Amino acid sequence: MSNILWKSFVASPAVLAATLLISTTAIAAQNSNNSEAGKTKALPTENQQVATSASALASDNLQTSTSASVLTNSTTGTKVAQKSETLSQSTQTNDVNVLQQVNNYSNEGTNKSQSQVTSVSQFSDVQPTDWAFQALQSLVERYGCIAGYPNGTFRGNRAMTRYEFAAGLNACLDRVNELIATATSDLVRKEDLATLQRLQEEFSAELATLRGRVDALEARTAELEANQFSTTTKLAGEAIFALSAPLLNSSSDRNRAVLQDRVRLDLQTSFTGKDVLHTRLATGNGGFSNKFDLGTRPVGPGAFQTSEGTQTFNITGNGTTNNNNSVSLDWLSYYVPIGPAQLYIAATGGTHSDYAPTVNPYFEDFDGGNGALSTFASRNPIYNIGGGAGGALNIKFGKGGLLRPSSITLGYLASNPNNPGLGSGVFNGNYAALGQINFNLSDRFAIAATYVHGYLKGGSSVFDEGGTIASNFGVVGTAQANRVINAAEVNSYGVEASFRLSDKISLSGFGTYSDVSGKVSRIDNFQSWTYGGGVAFPDLGKKGNVLGLFAGAEPYARNRRGFGGSDTPIHVEGFYKYRVSDNISITPGVIYLISPGQNSNNDDVLIGTLRTTFTF
Repeated sequence: MSNILWKSFVASPAVLAATLLISTTAIAAQNSNNSEAGKTKALPTENQQVATSASALASDNLQTSTSASVLTNSTTGTKVAQKSETLSQSTQTNDVNVLQQVNNYSNEGTNKSQSQVTSVSQFSDVQPTDWAFQALQSLVERYGCIAGYPNGTFRGNRAMTRYEFAAGLNACLDRVNELIATATSDLVRKEDLATLQRLQEEFSAELATLRGRVDALEARTAELEANQFSTTTKLAGEAIFALSAPLLNSSSDRNRAVLQDRVRLDLQTSFTGKDVLHTRLATGNGGFSNKFDLGTRPVGPGAFQTSEGTQTFNITGNGTTNNNNSVSLDWLSYYVPIGPAQLYIAATGGTHSDYAPTVNPYFEDFDGGNGALSTFASRNPIYNIGGGAGGALNIKFGKGGLLRPSSITLGYLASNPNNPGLGSGVFNGNYAALGQINFNLSDRFAIAATYVHGYLKGGSSVFDEGGTIASNFGVVGTAQANRVINAAEVNSYGVEASFRLSDKISLSGFGTYSDVSGKVSRIDNFQSWTYGGGVAFPDLGKKGNVLGLFAGAEPYARNRRGFGGSDTPIHVEGFYKYRVSDNISITPGVIYLISPGQNSNNDDVLIGTLRTTFTF
């Protein structure tokens, strides 16, 4: 047996070397093309986020994202369909290329037929320092199956045609077959070939079993493709069960433990493999009217309540105070790359965090069930100013080194774009325009500066996310920092940063100053502040787990005319997400509110939550 293996190795270099040598120029040409393509693709390249992480964005966030990265949401069926489409579209081009190559090859060989050589030294353009010199020497001098050009050149760096490959391979195989047939003492003998045939017969059962497994796999794949929902769409779902209760005596007197839910079904459709259309249905029973009573007195004209302590599953997305598990279309948006940028279009339910990097890793989950408990700890409240329908453009820059892929983002969202009445529509109702620049320095530090300009009609809230939780109610902050009695403009300036100390520790924080100017009354002239910071310990105890601690001040406005309130409301939060499996996580946590409603006379509030999240 050792004899047959040895002689098989003696014969095999001929085939192997022939294939490697003849393919050398094709590989070199392919690598050259790939290198150029890589340079081109590197220019536009975030969350993503989201996307991306919007994606990056929401990657950075989307990251992203979005990005977002974005964009791994196409199914296998989508890729197959895209590949078929690409092949069909390029058939004519490929035919032209083949004919051109044949023509070039024919012209090149006109009156200059290739001739057989017997020594590698006959090639003037082949040097002993060439990486394939030994292989070429073996093929020429030992097997005699390589031809050169009459001018004494081999042209090893020139791209080859399929015809040249076939001719060279055929010559080498003919020579190998000839050597085997002679059964010389230093090559494979006929007895050795008989031994190989006997071994093949002995392992016929194993080969048949393997063939059966492959056939079964192909049958199952065909069945899945025939019965799949769509070749371009996949479903991503999330279901949250949340058990919440007040843990202090004062708040226990006003509230009882509740079990609330929220379900999101996101249909993600890709038409080109790089774009994504999100069609999301949502339902739940933890709307604004089912939030805990924090014991704060209503303030201002109209007796407004605070929005502090809002948890992410309280955002059911149908624009009413409580939808009692009725289903609604809460998000319809489309991401598509345009050159070096990514275009975001929202028809309904859009928020700034969908397309702009929020720079708050491990806490941000886009109001989902795998990040922080509260909307405040999830991201800078500046991203909650406005929302609805509109568009945005995220432009990438930075390649590597110190400055990693970063972005410049511009966006516009209108809260009532579908209403044609006066004071509504895309440009005449509530709107918010965002501009942001984000820098990712190395792979550990990120910083962003954000500006939002918005217009608010009377009775609106500043941090309302376009009315996503309930019409005219905020999703974060006190009543003093939210409610606008008459029409007003808001200009907000924010900064966000995150720093990864190690693979096990991440720091992040934000701050925002907002200047609100009344268009009708001085009662709407005020300034608000918000800031916060947190530390996250990813993979604590198990891969996928996260321990998060966050503290700060939800949006507040001291001593506002007609509202009162001179204290700073403090929000402290801690949670531990335990990953049961790839699709199930359990998150116990607490939210502690000090001086809610901007009044230290109000009792502190402690809320305990046990959140279970199912993703599919």
